[in-house]
Amino acid sequence: MSAREPDFTGSVVLAALGADAARLHPMLQRRFGVSTAAGYSCVGRGVMDRLWHGPAWTLPFLHLGAWRNILVPDAGSDVPFSVENYAYVDSFGRETVTVVRTFEIAPSRRRRFDATLVADGPGRVLDYLGTHQHLAVDLRPSVLADGRLRIVSSAQRFYEGRVAFRFPMLFSGTAELIEGYDEARGRYTIEVAVSNERFGPLAGYSGSFTCEFPPVVGDAVPPAVRPLREEQRR
Repeated sequence: MSAREPDFTGSVVLAALGADAARLHPMLQRRFGVSTAAGYSCVGRGVMDRLWHGPAWTLPFLHLGAWRNILVPDAGSDVPFSVENYAYVDSFGRETVTVVRTFEIAPSRRRRFDATLVADGPGRVLDYLGTHQHLAVDLRPSVLADGRLRIVSSAQRFYEGRVAFRFPMLFSGTAELIEGYDEARGRYTIEVAVSNERFGPLAGYSGSFTCEFPPVVGDAVPPAVRPLREEQRR
């Protein structure tokens, strides 16, 4: 690698993209370049123009996920939002990045959607969902022609103690995330939709936010964004 070529190998997401990471919008390269080697974190704040869920029968499923900060069973517009990305090395020695999303549903009510990302080889990222990393989800990142980032989920596995099983996709959801950067507004844009191959849309949100990139000082990972339990199984 020449001195002029950017080195994305330290970032969980950019390393999975390989050479395609260079096609991302530079502001997305910065946002997803968070790593222990990079020396900075990323904290975004903004508004979700729309927060939505599917038909009423999906609500029990969404509320069950909300118990461990996995799903958001609410709907609304102009919802204040934050996302916190901190890099650290977990107890198993893996480079890890937090993705903690908080939705201010009402002045006295918040919902969180917690995830931690670890590398899983070329073209793949492993996403542990929830406060106890009960769900392990395979993610496939790619770069769109206009420089936006697209991430699609696939296989999902549940872990709790000795219990481990793979979710049949018929009873689960596939998530698609698209993030971009609007230069005219100086804001990141995001669209997320979770759907089931048979039953259709389940939940999602869309909006925009700005980011700060605070430098890492000591152990810069707030305890509140770390999972309460770490899972080694992939």
